[in-house]
Amino acid sequence: MPTTHVPQCHIPTYDTPRIVLIRSRKVGLINRAVQLAILAYVIGWVFLWEKGYQETDSVVSSVTTKVKGVTVTNTSTLGTRIWDVADYVIPPQEKNAVFIMTNMIFTLNQSQGHCPELPDDNTECNNNSSCVPGYVSTHSNGIQTGACIPYNSSIKTCEVFAWCPVEDDNHIPKPAFLQAAENFTILVKNNIWYPKFNFSKRNILPTFSSTYLKNCIYDAQTDPFCPIFRLGKIVEAAGQNFQEMAVEGGVMGLQINWDCNLDRAASHCVPRYSFRRLDNKDSANTVSPGYNFRFAKYYKESSGIETRTLIKAYGIRLDIIVFGKAGKFDVIPTMINIGSGLALFGVATVLCDIVVLYCMKKRYYYREKKYKYVEDYELVRNMAHAMHWLTLGEQSLVVRDHDA
Repeated sequence: MPTTHVPQCHIPTYDTPRIVLIRSRKVGLINRAVQLAILAYVIGWVFLWEKGYQETDSVVSSVTTKVKGVTVTNTSTLGTRIWDVADYVIPPQEKNAVFIMTNMIFTLNQSQGHCPELPDDNTECNNNSSCVPGYVSTHSNGIQTGACIPYNSSIKTCEVFAWCPVEDDNHIPKPAFLQAAENFTILVKNNIWYPKFNFSKRNILPTFSSTYLKNCIYDAQTDPFCPIFRLGKIVEAAGQNFQEMAVEGGVMGLQINWDCNLDRAASHCVPRYSFRRLDNKDSANTVSPGYNFRFAKYYKESSGIETRTLIKAYGIRLDIIVFGKAGKFDVIPTMINIGSGLALFGVATVLCDIVVLYCMKKRYYYREKKYKYVEDYELVRNMAHAMHWLTLGEQSLVVRDHDA
């Protein structure tokens, strides 16, 4: 008897979720544990810790500084001399920074002329043939003239056209020239503004009086909001030794943190100060340590000759770094975070499905209950009709064969 095969049509399929209630204590506990963890994350971290219900803004800041302090030195080179702010703060004002000179190398009464260069491997010579007229190296103090002249009784060096005598910075004064600089004070005036909330404030708080401001010195424990800092205490708070740092200089950071919750009273928005060394002193790397630069003071003698005093200044550069964030309640971020939290609850369902369908002993049973395959109703009906007529056709053929 001939057999007939009904061709199967490959058509697009559609998946729809199916709710299956599984009475399993293990799966139920996992589901509730994951939901509780998500709820704790949304409430504890997103809303309480990160304040996800607030709109935020970054700080806009301006900083000015004022240094005070006087000291006296007595040396064979300069004699007895008073040093005040105009002498050791260079330049008088910088943007968000201040430099205080703590050590120096003086080269007095320099004038333009011809003199021997400092001795090194490139400048020592025996005769004029070792010197090249017009030659200038990276470390030259002047331009070579081509002559080889005595530097002292035992060494000859190439002659240069330069500011003479040339600077000799091979020996840095120890201890530092201005040891008393650790007692100098720095007034830091900081104004901040949060433009999104039109909120402004300064670190000289409204509760301060003129008398208090003249007498206070910052202390993390007893006076944490005083804006006047002792230089030695700043270095000490960063874990450094001031007298060691003063010899070759360094870069310090004074950080002012303005993290403010503007849902509270404005009096709670106060600065927090911290200190650190920024040039990362490394005992294993002693090449070009510290912080220094050169400047000169110029004079003109009655004879018309211009002279200068060259100063190689070592000191502490204090960078004032202001940062912060303000937050205030707003409906939009609140609704966004609530929606995100609700969406996270879907993770519990996904995790439980993985456990039920792939990890449990009865996973094949649960998988059978979870997934149900349903054919297209129209396709099934048409196929049923087709099968019915095919069956009738086969029966009629059988009858005819029997009659024949």
